[in-house]
Amino acid sequence: MAGLEVLYCSARAGMSCPQDALVCGIHWELIQHGYRCLGAGEQPGPDERESELLPAGWEANKEVYTLRYKSTDGARELLLKAIVVEDSMILNVMDRASQKVADVTLAVADYINPEHLNDFHKVYKNMEELRTRIVSGIIAPLGVPTEKAKKESQAEKKDPDSPLDYNPLGIPPRHPAGMRAPSWPSPLNPFAVGGQDLDPLGGRSGGMIVDPLRSGFPQPGIDPSAGLPSRLPPGAVPPGARFDPFGPLGAGRAGPDPDHLPPPGYDDMFM
Repeated sequence: MAGLEVLYCSARAGMSCPQDALVCGIHWELIQHGYRCLGAGEQPGPDERESELLPAGWEANKEVYTLRYKSTDGARELLLKAIVVEDSMILNVMDRASQKVADVTLAVADYINPEHLNDFHKVYKNMEELRTRIVSGIIAPLGVPTEKAKKESQAEKKDPDSPLDYNPLGIPPRHPAGMRAPSWPSPLNPFAVGGQDLDPLGGRSGGMIVDPLRSGFPQPGIDPSAGLPSRLPPGAVPPGARFDPFGPLGAGRAGPDPDHLPPPGYDDMFM
C-alpha cells in the first residue's frame, strides 16, 4: 500500500469525486501486475514514456476515463475505459494486439469513502476484494506479463516450506557407510505376517533368537551335499528349510554347529 499512498498523494490535487479515487486504485493494481501507463486518451501523444504515475489530464473527463498501458515485457498494450453509470463504474479493457476484451462492473461505494477523499488512510475500503476483482476480471483473462509471471514462479521456488531438493518420485538416498537399512517385510505378501514366529533364527525376516552364524558377519552358507560322493539334485532341499548336512561342515567354517539348540530327545534313536 506504500506505493499506492505515494501515487494517491501525487494525484490528489486533481481529485474531486469518488470515481477519481477508484480509478487511482485500479491504475495501481495494473502497475502491480507488470503494466506501465503510456498516457491518457485513445491515441498516443508526443514524448510519451512508460510510467507508474497517472498522466496529466487523466481525470479531465468524469464520465469516461481513458488510459493506455503497456506490459513491461512489451507483449501487451491495453486500452482501459472506465465508464461511470450512476453509482457504478464499468471497466472495459482491450488488448490491442490480440483484440481480447475484459469487462468488470464495480459499485463505487463498495470501495471508496466519499467523505474522506483528502485522507488516504480512510478513503479506501475492501481493498482485498477490489484486488481480487481486478485480477480475476482483467489480469487473468488478458494474461500476466511474462516478467511478472517469472518473478512469481521464482518466489514460489524460494518458499522455505517447499524444499528445492524434495522429489516425491525420487529414489531415497542411500544409507551412509557402516549403516544397515532395516529389513521390512514385503508389503506385496500378505502371508508374511507372523513369519518371525515361524522362523525363530531369523532366516526370513528377523527372528527371536540370535543365530551366532548370522551375528552380523557374512558367512558362507551350509552345503547340504557335504559328505556325499555327488551333489544333491536341485530342489532336494526346499528354500528356507532347516536341514542338517550328511557330512561335516566345510573346512575353515567359523562358529558353532547349527544344532547348538537341539530339540528335546535329539539323541534318542527311538524318537
